[in-house]
Amino acid sequence: MKEKDSIHELVEGIARQARQAALQTAMLTSEQKNRALNTLADLIEQNEVMLMTENARDLATARALELPTPMIERLTFTSERIKSMADEVREVAALPDPVGEEIERTLRPNGLDIRKVRVPIGVIGIIYESRPNVTIDCAVLCLKSGNACILRGGKEAIHSNMALAELISQTLKKCELPEHAVQIIPTTDRYALNELLKLNEYVHCIIPRGGEGLIRFITDNSRIPVIKHYDGICSVYVDKDADPEMAVSVTVNAKTQRVSVCNAAENLFIHKDAAPALLPKIAAALRKKDVELRVEEKAAAILKDTGIPTVPATEEDFRTEYLDTIISIKVVDTLEEAVADINQYGSGHSEAIITDSEAAAKAFFAGVDSSTIYHNASTRFTDGNEFGLGAEIGISTDRLHARGPMGLRELCTYKYQVHGTGQCRGA
Repeated sequence: MKEKDSIHELVEGIARQARQAALQTAMLTSEQKNRALNTLADLIEQNEVMLMTENARDLATARALELPTPMIERLTFTSERIKSMADEVREVAALPDPVGEEIERTLRPNGLDIRKVRVPIGVIGIIYESRPNVTIDCAVLCLKSGNACILRGGKEAIHSNMALAELISQTLKKCELPEHAVQIIPTTDRYALNELLKLNEYVHCIIPRGGEGLIRFITDNSRIPVIKHYDGICSVYVDKDADPEMAVSVTVNAKTQRVSVCNAAENLFIHKDAAPALLPKIAAALRKKDVELRVEEKAAAILKDTGIPTVPATEEDFRTEYLDTIISIKVVDTLEEAVADINQYGSGHSEAIITDSEAAAKAFFAGVDSSTIYHNASTRFTDGNEFGLGAEIGISTDRLHARGPMGLRELCTYKYQVHGTGQCRGA
């Protein structure tokens, strides 16, 4: 009981400090925030050896626990990834400051000047697994958008996360910013997460990044509003009017460019008129990348005499986020069937149509109920950096407040600023 009381006091203290820091960070100038971000970027590069050493401790534990290969891949630091972290911090520093941006302005007949202005949300809690670079992504996006944040990483990355948090702490002190603007919960005890989710008095938003189990636990137990996405079950639809070379290249890229991420394609739907000629080419290209092909009956019949190995697909396969070199394939009779299947089996993340028909693309855009839709481009672009938002804090498949890649503007709410000249309301 004493241990739980101690964790409660720890987490509540962090949240209380974050709330006070948020009131200060909301008033920081762009120059103050950008100086801090550029200082942090320099510190990341200067401390590569230390970061690699701490990351090696996490990797040793991950291998001993026999964690899945995709999770270990996301956990791993390399020189290139550390440099990329620093570069992304500088990119965020170079972006326009969203705080104070005027969204709308109305001049009323009585002379009131009403302005809707972007402001920070306040205190944001981010719960994440495996990828320690998320510590930096979340910290810099929250700081640039004038928010305070509380970070809670997974136990598999505790040493990497704490090392990065120390560099952030050094930055805040060096640049004379509120020292509690970015805090990390320094324990992997699950009870700390339970306590954080109750603190709606101090924390205004929770953003989970991780597996479905983690996200459902947070959604079910949080008193604080949650912005989330459960899975990345993304699809490519090859239309009857698809360019053959594009269909092959985009599908292969969407599936194999990096299989362990949420915007990788897990399903391929192909129109029956295109399938006889195109499916064998796409399947052969995927097999060259060692992708296992799980195919329904029509697709199996087309590939039967090609020598390309396949596995029968179940309906559950089309609902599965593999995060691996596996893809489910189905031949559809119409575009409408493809849209219906994507809406039925997908997770509302990212989908692509490959077609030369503008009418087909328009119908696909209108019919598919996902946060991000592509015409003749890979789903792998659903990423804050690729969208020009800087490092993202997550991909939201919710509908309220934010949807799709969440950058600086998505970490803001708004307030009305009303300017008058002495107006008083009558009866």
